[in-house]
Amino acid sequence: MSFQNFDLNLLRVFDAVMAERNLTRAAERLAMTQPAVSHALKRLREAMGEELFVRQAFGMKPSSRAEGLWPEVRQTLERLRELIDPSAFDPCAQDSTFQIAMADATAALVLPPLVADLEASGARARVHVLPLTTRDPRALLEQGEADFALGYFPNAVAQLQSLGQMAAIRQHRLYDSEYVCVMRRGHPLAAKPLSLDDYCAAHHLLVSFSGRPHGFVDEALAAIQRSRRIVLTVNQFFTAGRIVAQSDLLTVLPASFVEATGYKQELLEQPLPLAVSPVHVDMLWHLRNEDRSAQRWMRERLKAAVQSAAVPA
Repeated sequence: MSFQNFDLNLLRVFDAVMAERNLTRAAERLAMTQPAVSHALKRLREAMGEELFVRQAFGMKPSSRAEGLWPEVRQTLERLRELIDPSAFDPCAQDSTFQIAMADATAALVLPPLVADLEASGARARVHVLPLTTRDPRALLEQGEADFALGYFPNAVAQLQSLGQMAAIRQHRLYDSEYVCVMRRGHPLAAKPLSLDDYCAAHHLLVSFSGRPHGFVDEALAAIQRSRRIVLTVNQFFTAGRIVAQSDLLTVLPASFVEATGYKQELLEQPLPLAVSPVHVDMLWHLRNEDRSAQRWMRERLKAAVQSAAVPA
């Protein structure tokens, strides 16, 4: 391939197809016809000397070569776009909508200071909160269903960090917390330090976004050949707080989420009698939004909201 004869417009097509993984959506994004996009991909394949996409039933699958090229192509195009059209996003003059996936407790912490910030600044932004039903929100971001995902995504973040700049999903650590055992004040176990035997003998409530009847605590218990009895599984932290406050069930929550249940005064926190990993709450977003002015602006607003919330460790 000779760079001197390379049509740089093909990079815009490449970027759009990588972002959408679908020819029809890429064509709409580029204001082109689908045949024109297909023809551009053919020219790109000829220029590169290899196939960069494989057509599948539900879209276009990029090759490993395409995945490796995209971060650099995306950043280069965004730099050029900013140079050619340097006008910054004006949140007070431009309407904007942001889709944010997060659990109810995260929303309870982040949204009050975020809304106060938007109202005080006169921003014309609209925020749609999507229910978080998974510990791996990458598909939501890749498919464009969410602009951001806020939460604890240990496996997804570990994989992203192993990929480094090759990853199509970006990550920012918002804050750290730790897990605690939560029970009602006046619970039979509240008057003394919680032992492992008492913990395992109690009845438990599990917060599970996916609905699975076991979680990381059960995995930690299995590693030391112990187990517990889960009698109820829910998918909201608020629901968990209310039920635990009115029963003898125990649950495990991030310490930062206890207040967000709305029942902090009725609940008691105890250290867990076994070792579990700390909670790392991250913000994730897709590379295609990395340098978009409006998206950068909202990322900064979300970071500021977390700082304003004075999240407890």
